[in-house]
Amino acid sequence: MWIVVAKYLVPKGYSAITVFPFVFLSNKDDVGNQVLIVHESIHIRQQLEMLVLPFFLWYFAEYLIRLAKLRNHNSAYRGISFEREAYSNEYNPMFLNQRVFWNFIKYI
Repeated sequence: MWIVVAKYLVPKGYSAITVFPFVFLSNKDDVGNQVLIVHESIHIRQQLEMLVLPFFLWYFAEYLIRLAKLRNHNSAYRGISFEREAYSNEYNPMFLNQRVFWNFIKYI
C-alpha cells in the first residue's frame, strides 16, 4: 500500500480514497491517523480479493441500489457492504490479521 497526499483526487467531504495499491489522502496530517489508515487498508484487502475492477463494479452497483432505495447519498454510501465492514473494524489495528476471505459478504 502506498499512501499519497493528493487533495484534488479525493472527493470533497472525504478524507481518503483507495484505488489499489494507492491510498490518496486529502490532508497530509492524516498520514498518522491510524483509524483512517486501517479503514483504507481494509479496502485494499477487499480490492485484492475481488481483483480490483470487480470490486469497483460491485461497489457502485451496491451504491446505486441503496441510493434508489434510501434516496440519501450518505445513507447509501454508509450502507455499502465494503464500507460497513471497514467502518465496523477501523478501530481494530489487528483486524486484517484475523479477517477471513470475502468477509464483507456478512455486511450485505
